[in-house]
Amino acid sequence: MAPSNRPSVFDPTSQDIEALLSAQCHLGSKNLQTHMESYVWKTRADGVSVINISKTWEKIVLAARIIAAIDNPADVCVISARPYGQRAVLKFAAHTGAQAIAGRFTPGSFTNYITRSFKEPRLIIVTDPRTDAQAIKEASYVNIPVIALCDTDSPTEYVDVAIPTNNKGRHAIGCVWWMLAREVLRLRGTIYNRETPWDVMVDLYFYRDPEAEAEEKVEEEKLPGVEEVGPEAIESGFAPTGDWEAAPAGFPTAAGGAEWADATQTGQTNWDAAGAATTGEWGAEAPKDSAAQW
Repeated sequence: MAPSNRPSVFDPTSQDIEALLSAQCHLGSKNLQTHMESYVWKTRADGVSVINISKTWEKIVLAARIIAAIDNPADVCVISARPYGQRAVLKFAAHTGAQAIAGRFTPGSFTNYITRSFKEPRLIIVTDPRTDAQAIKEASYVNIPVIALCDTDSPTEYVDVAIPTNNKGRHAIGCVWWMLAREVLRLRGTIYNRETPWDVMVDLYFYRDPEAEAEEKVEEEKLPGVEEVGPEAIESGFAPTGDWEAAPAGFPTAAGGAEWADATQTGQTNWDAAGAATTGEWGAEAPKDSAAQW
């Protein structure tokens, strides 16, 4: 980062810079808007624009000071229609007390007071100006300031504070939202300083694939192996070691096990006695007058 004349209290730590770089917040797109040229450090040989991390950090600090200046935290509305930013805005709202709109933005939420989702925030923060264009457009109608995470190809119309960052990567979006929440809490006094570790990890703001989580859950719920079933069976009192004396009624006991085996081999079981007790043999014809009895 290039040296600046700002006070030392605004300087980031080395861990913050490493987090921004490892999350690839500095990698923009190959397209470049005119209003985003001042945030680009250089363009690589493959055409990808590299964002100046110093500018990103300065805008994070500026946006945090704007958010902390609002007395009621519920007057801040964070919006993300993209799936990669929905988890981040929900966690940001839970930690800072803001309102979150994760998913589709209902048209008229800022302009039509009849709608059920009508809100009157004093500030909105969007993840992508292109995807959340409806929210930015309605905010311009009712004079609501807008803070946006802008890539090098993002439109900046009606955006008051643009945080230059990669708003297409799941890690970059989560990292910027996490840093913004931590800076807001530091300004409110919840966190002492930037050197004090925050007990919330940055991974909590990252997007998670629900299909991958479902597969992991299915693997965890598989039937246990023999080693796990054995001790449970012994503790439950089931002992398949030949203790047949406590067997239920109707089952052969250990004393009569040999007699039962001999009887089944010779065919001399109680089925013969049951057949002899009937009125006739199975193969014989029934009497003609027996139909009246039935």
